[in-house]
Amino acid sequence: MKQTRQGKFKNVCGSRIREARLKAKPQISQENLAGKMAALGVLLDRSAVSRIESRSRGLLDYKVQSLARCLKPRSSKRALSG
Repeated sequence: MKQTRQGKFKNVCGSRIREARLKAKPQISQENLAGKMAALGVLLDRSAVSRIESRSRGLLDYKVQSLARCLKPRSSKRALSG
């Protein structure tokens, strides 16, 4: 990936990803998130997830989309009917 700027942070969504991962019921570990990403065809290891969350690794759009898909809470039928 081409470096486009020399800033302190390489992404703007890392803290939100961590927050969503920890708020999930049950909580999703970094290793588990990496496994879910691999199931979608995006190869990341636990350390890559850690670097994303600490904002020291950049993200491409398709990875952000896959992360959102992995962290999206599942709706229950009750939530949809009420």
